Amino acid sequence: MDTITLSPRQPPGGALSKLAGWSQRHRWLAVSLWLLTLVGVTLGSQLAGSAYHDDHSLPGTESQQIMDLFKAQAPAQTGATAEIVFKTEGGLATARGSIDRMLAEVRSQPHVKAVTSPFDTPTAISREGTIGYAAVAFDLESKDLPYDDIVRVVDTAKKAESAGLQVELGGDPIKRTGGGGGPSEGVGLLAALVILVFLFRSILAAGLPVITAIFAVGSTLGVIVLVSRFVDIASYTAPLMMLVGFGVGVDYALLIFSRYRGEILAGLDREQAARRALDTAGRSVLFAGGTVIIALLGLLALGLGSLRGVALAVALTVLVTMLASITLLPALLSLFGRRLEKGIRKHASKREHGRAWGKLGDAVQRRPMVPLAIGLLVLIGLSLPALGMRLGFADSGTDPETSTTRQAYDLMAEGFGPGFSEPLIVVTENGDGAALQRKLEATPGIAEATPPMGQGVTTVLAFPASSPQDAATAELVERLRTEVLPGLPGKYLVGGSVAAAVDFADAVGDRLPLFVLVVVGLSALLLMVVFRSILIPLKAALLNLLSIGAALGVMTAVFGDGLFGAQPGPIEAFVPVLIFAIVFGLSMDYEVFLVSRMHEEWRRTGDARHAVREGLASTGGVITAAAAIMIVVFGAFLLNPDRMLAQFGLGLAVAVLVDAFVIRCLVVPAVMRLLGERAWWLPRWLDRRLPHVALEPSAR
Repeated sequence: MDTITLSPRQPPGGALSKLAGWSQRHRWLAVSLWLLTLVGVTLGSQLAGSAYHDDHSLPGTESQQIMDLFKAQAPAQTGATAEIVFKTEGGLATARGSIDRMLAEVRSQPHVKAVTSPFDTPTAISREGTIGYAAVAFDLESKDLPYDDIVRVVDTAKKAESAGLQVELGGDPIKRTGGGGGPSEGVGLLAALVILVFLFRSILAAGLPVITAIFAVGSTLGVIVLVSRFVDIASYTAPLMMLVGFGVGVDYALLIFSRYRGEILAGLDREQAARRALDTAGRSVLFAGGTVIIALLGLLALGLGSLRGVALAVALTVLVTMLASITLLPALLSLFGRRLEKGIRKHASKREHGRAWGKLGDAVQRRPMVPLAIGLLVLIGLSLPALGMRLGFADSGTDPETSTTRQAYDLMAEGFGPGFSEPLIVVTENGDGAALQRKLEATPGIAEATPPMGQGVTTVLAFPASSPQDAATAELVERLRTEVLPGLPGKYLVGGSVAAAVDFADAVGDRLPLFVLVVVGLSALLLMVVFRSILIPLKAALLNLLSIGAALGVMTAVFGDGLFGAQPGPIEAFVPVLIFAIVFGLSMDYEVFLVSRMHEEWRRTGDARHAVREGLASTGGVITAAAAIMIVVFGAFLLNPDRMLAQFGLGLAVAVLVDAFVIRCLVVPAVMRLLGERAWWLPRWLDRRLPHVALEPSAR
């Protein structure tokens, strides 16, 4: 095999090397352009304001058909609703004066269209007479209501509280007053900075990856706010962008800077080191980021409207972080290069570069079956709880116990039953409403059914005996659709929030095979092109699926089963597919960083065992450091009061943890040792037909 060597005084001259040279020569221009972009889009987004919209439509499903029927019947009846819930041990009648005065004041608040007193609706007071609720109707949708006006309604209602009267509020508008996203973003970045300081022993060196990530994420966030006025972007997109953007932004900049430091220690000057770092680690960053983007865009294959905007926004975030890593970072390296070089050379003698990782590589290769078995047992064991995953949509029952929305939910369940807050909506256009009511009341699992309502389209509300997030309620929906209602003459549709969650889960399940095929197939094809191998893409796909399984398994054990004291309940219906797309892409990152160095050594020496050792020795430290940063950034979102974001944070943190410390450090070296030279085998006829793409200059 031909060997290709590079003199340390001859930095490569690829396109990324030239881009690094431009950024170095025009460093002030490059930094100024990024600064102007960040300031410009931030100011523009603040002036324009966001227009996020949660699109959970599922054309063709029963729950969506009911929503379409209601909109066709009463297109003008739009607006958010909320509930003011009261409890007094002496009976609501004893507090009627203060309740009536408060409700009159609420009616006078901006955007309040109507308020229905519990004393005007007998069914709005519990049988014991101690709990009741007033319905508040607004003239705008929840997302369009001014925040200050919602706060006025909450403050006005709360003024009626006294020693004997408890007042709580529920509903989507009220959820918006539950406070900010918590300290998760700041805590994650601070922890990442601490890790970088320990790694580089320099605050300046540690700050460069963080600064790069802030510029990239801040610029993208402003763009998405502007785009949300023209494209449906979900309300949870912004924190999810920050979650992924800060993680990969710091990660990519760290990988390039680590290569830059290595080239400085190898004897290159600052400019040559930056160019070589971009032409080596920069290529890996572009390829790895490309796989993340492909995985995210694979969500488009699901055809779910609520995920399209999220996929595009997060993919754009990854793209901008890649651009910042190959344009802004070289400019910053040039600006602070002299001080950075002094720090790097000062601490060079204190480091034994890669020696420990090389020893680990040797140990794994001596008895590869042992670490392989241990790694697979860990991955499979963590994945097992995912078999019992139950999907749904969060409601106020999983809000923090101290929040007014959670307390309102608990009071409604106490006074009217656990299923009162989210009834099932049963609709028919040609059936017998009275017979429908009787059938529903006789169905096990239904506590009560209302008399038929409406003309032309008849609606009956069925109140489950179980809570909305209870598995029994989802089973009740399936039983009504498949066993109970088909026995009645006519056509019946079952809708409501629980039914919508069931429909969403079914839709995801039906389309998931296509999604997995697209994402795994394209990513494997890219790896085959780069590494000229059939077995490496197959190995990468299988191990990435195991890391995803481990993430979903731990997430199910914690948030589904209530491990570690978490509130048990269903996993948000769209979280697993987003976790799949993001984790598959991130797993490919580390696959590329590790295997590309192995491939470089294999091309240079033709010694498969040596390639495994040197690949792990060269990248083990930076991969685990980068993973530690991602883990703290993602894990910090467990501090977020939003249950959905906490699920994302835990799932991504666990995936990175097992991928970096179990798969890359144990399983991959063991598998590569067992495969030997066969790992790099590609049929000649296929080699001739595939294009040639090089991640490392020595592979050109």
